[in-house]
Amino acid sequence: MSKTRWTGKAPLLVILGATATGKTGLALQLAESLDGEIVGADSRQIYRGMDIGTAKPNAEQRARVRHHLVDIADPDENPGLATIQGLANAAIADIQRRGRLPLLVGGTGQYLSAIVEGWRIPEVPPNETLRSELEDYARRQGSMALHRRLVEVDPATAARTHPNNVRRVVRSLEVWHATGSAISEQQKRLPPLWKVLQLGLQLERGALYARADQRFDAMIEAGLVGEVRDLLRAGYSRDLPSMSGLGYRQLAAHLLDGLPLPEAIAAARTATHDFIRRQLTWFRGHHADIRWLDAASLDAQAIAGDLRRWLADA
Repeated sequence: MSKTRWTGKAPLLVILGATATGKTGLALQLAESLDGEIVGADSRQIYRGMDIGTAKPNAEQRARVRHHLVDIADPDENPGLATIQGLANAAIADIQRRGRLPLLVGGTGQYLSAIVEGWRIPEVPPNETLRSELEDYARRQGSMALHRRLVEVDPATAARTHPNNVRRVVRSLEVWHATGSAISEQQKRLPPLWKVLQLGLQLERGALYARADQRFDAMIEAGLVGEVRDLLRAGYSRDLPSMSGLGYRQLAAHLLDGLPLPEAIAAARTATHDFIRRQLTWFRGHHADIRWLDAASLDAQAIAGDLRRWLADA
């Protein structure tokens, strides 16, 4: 594919799926086979110093294939969706200009949808005072009470936002307060910029939960407790959005509140299962054109062959 000139829209390959479905491994093999580069679509792998708990590609993997949108922010920074979308679009365009294939890889549904569907995202700067008030309300009254406030002003966004996702509920209310209109009305979609093929990895739910549990156990063995301890010692508050990631919140409770480690691990497993269900719900509601693959029986060589034929028509 080196220095390929596309006859139509330049291609974009998307590899998505829930946590622990094996996206990274498949993406690496396909990128190597198809002269590609990986653009991350993971809301936690963007943070420096958060490596083990985010299953971030390691140094050897990043040496094999060039990665974009990894390690672009410190844990106390909070790049907005518009920033991530802009960086991803720029990376994809640059990869295509160099005649290589961009692979958008991850499981953060909002990132994937914003990039693939061309969302027009409201340019509303953070309002830290309002955010603090809304977050405090959620702590005092519960996340369901805050979610009901979103239902009143933006039922469409509320319907696709889990009540426990306080960060997203707060952002939606923030946009409404700043503009007087619902974020769902402002997130218009533009025609696709690229010729997109979406490959989704799926696995029977029980097997997926077991795989996710095993992966978290491996993270603990690899030193995740120490990683969280180092972040806390560096001054990063447990209340930061970055520290709300799977495993980080629960291990912070272990280190700061004395929650026994087995209980913290059990809580992280439960949170991961809940997150997987929300990921799958998002994919069903936002990505209709996914070609689903069985993660238990992937044949990367055969998939690469199919993709070469797809690329030949690009």
